[in-house]
Amino acid sequence: MTILVVGATGATGRLVVEQLLKNKQNVRIIVRSPEKIPGHLRGNNLLSITTANLLDLGDEEMKKQLNACNAVVSCLGHNISFKGIYGKPRRLVTDATKRLCHAIIALSPQKPVKYILMNTSGNSNRDLGEKVSFGQKVVVGMLRVLLPPHADNEKAADFLRTRIGQKHDSIEWTAVRPDGLTHEDIVTKYETFPSPIRSALFNAGKTSRINVAHFMTDLIMNDNLWKRWKGKMPVIYNIEPNETS
Repeated sequence: MTILVVGATGATGRLVVEQLLKNKQNVRIIVRSPEKIPGHLRGNNLLSITTANLLDLGDEEMKKQLNACNAVVSCLGHNISFKGIYGKPRRLVTDATKRLCHAIIALSPQKPVKYILMNTSGNSNRDLGEKVSFGQKVVVGMLRVLLPPHADNEKAADFLRTRIGQKHDSIEWTAVRPDGLTHEDIVTKYETFPSPIRSALFNAGKTSRINVAHFMTDLIMNDNLWKRWKGKMPVIYNIEPNETS
């Protein structure tokens, strides 16, 4: 298979690329700074690197990048800095999702392309009418106004839910929602749920980035797992050593 990964220089995106290459998949990435990709990955002949700003690509170049791709993984996010949070582009994740999906549709693939969006447990799946506490509603409402990246994550998922929907001819999607992200060196046991089982704000769990990368890779390669989660927004948590699944 051929997979396009955007946000490949991020903390999770690099791990997704590594997981896919370990599984002998052809990987394409579009990055502004290829030197941020570890050398042992840059030298892999299954990896194709395009140096560019994703949103600066023209429509034809975007289609070229997506041509013959079986899946797209978006690990795009905003840098944790004043410029990254409040500077442009305010709708990085949403705009990239829209442009990538429009390019896929223009290509009219014979089989739907899998689109996997890295999202957040702080974003509710409004298809399910997920209930949160009054306090969390208040805080999320404030985040929506005060922190553009949160609203960006919401709008990106909403585009997939409402514009692409459940029965699109060219695209199938899932939005993976990790809880509090941590750094670990190896894949550990984890579990996934249709909705959060704890408050993302007041009782957050932990999700290692490498587990997120493993789950995303498994979604691409395991058709039964994909059938379970396509059109949904699975929440992923680490299983702590003293817990049982």
